[in-house]
Amino acid sequence: MEYRAYNSKSFKKIPQIQQFLSSEDIENIEIAALVFPFKVNNYLIDKLIDWKNYQNDPIFRLVFPHKDMLLTQDFERLKTLYKKGDIEALNKAIYDIRMRMNPHPADQKSNVPTINDKELTGSQHKYKETILFFPKQGQTCHAYCSFCFRWPQFTGMNELKFAMKEVDLLIEYIKAHPTITDLIFTGGDPLIMSTKLLRSYIEPILKANIPHLQNIRFGTKTLGFWPYRFLTDNDADDLLKLFEEIVAHGYHLAFMAHFNHYRELETDEVKEAVKRIQQTGAIIRTQAPILRHINDSSEVWTKMWKEQVHMGMVPYYMFIARDTGAQHYFGIPLVEAWKIFKNAISNVSGLARTVRGPSMSAAPGKIAVSGVSEINGEKVIVLNMLQAKNPNLVDIPFFAKYDENAQWVDELKPAFSEKFLFEK
Repeated sequence: MEYRAYNSKSFKKIPQIQQFLSSEDIENIEIAALVFPFKVNNYLIDKLIDWKNYQNDPIFRLVFPHKDMLLTQDFERLKTLYKKGDIEALNKAIYDIRMRMNPHPADQKSNVPTINDKELTGSQHKYKETILFFPKQGQTCHAYCSFCFRWPQFTGMNELKFAMKEVDLLIEYIKAHPTITDLIFTGGDPLIMSTKLLRSYIEPILKANIPHLQNIRFGTKTLGFWPYRFLTDNDADDLLKLFEEIVAHGYHLAFMAHFNHYRELETDEVKEAVKRIQQTGAIIRTQAPILRHINDSSEVWTKMWKEQVHMGMVPYYMFIARDTGAQHYFGIPLVEAWKIFKNAISNVSGLARTVRGPSMSAAPGKIAVSGVSEINGEKVIVLNMLQAKNPNLVDIPFFAKYDENAQWVDELKPAFSEKFLFEK
């Protein structure tokens, strides 16, 4: 299949849009897309979306922006300015709305490392073992998730982007920090790059032969959004050969696949792509946030995890939707997310219980909701640090006062203490 992408200006050319959507629906998408990044491709359109039930279709909601992703007053303001054609006022309104949406959650800016007074603007080093790298040419995706917590990468707001072109500085930094065992290529989506470009980043790392660097990871949505990247794209075979070379150099290659719904696992294309990746020696691990309107039921997660294991993949994380973008639309209370997680994991075998969560990637680290309990007559939420800036805090349980509405850690209050353990 030849890749074809549609955005906020061209999506009305999609035949299914003209056939199934009302003019009001189309206008609502146009207005919501003024704020939220929007890109969809022909694989999603032709293979995954149920157009006869598009209003409730999880894949449609995953990639098409919706009216309710904006607060009512913001939507009406944009709609008025859009119809007036007042471009200056419209652009200001769009900027104001975006800046109110917490464009850099979890204090990401504080994780940008430096070496020899040089800032690695396209990297983040939050946990001592792991460094994230944002290759400059990988700061886009085959399609955009409507909930994406890295939405500033795609909005043209350059001051909010993470991106780095030079790999030499990254290698210098890793060499100087022997605690780093894992290098994560992320974005955007690093696998949207041509293999030639990706190789220009990978080969210097392989040649550097850094003894303490053990694992190379690719954080990617490509399997769910464009499996042809591993099948019929011009350099698909070259990409798989590069994976083999990474493994041959002694690295554990972790393919961190992002699947939001079991529907993404059902096509022949994705099944074949998974097999081809696995044949290179890469291990595919799966992760996704839990999202209102898309996968907020234990049945979806149970079915998804079972199928992933059946296909030889390793369930890894259920995340909580970050406190950014349209969290009011996609977010789920922590207690509800835990109940969904518990019910889902109770119905899979031990092979799928590798998954962890539901987890918040917050400023101090990855905070998991471990359950709800009662201690000395007080109902509490049990939390745990799966990962932490301060490694001494990892795997220590702590408690928050029970709150059935809280959606993020900063909405919780500590129980049995004045502060949470990461605040002390």
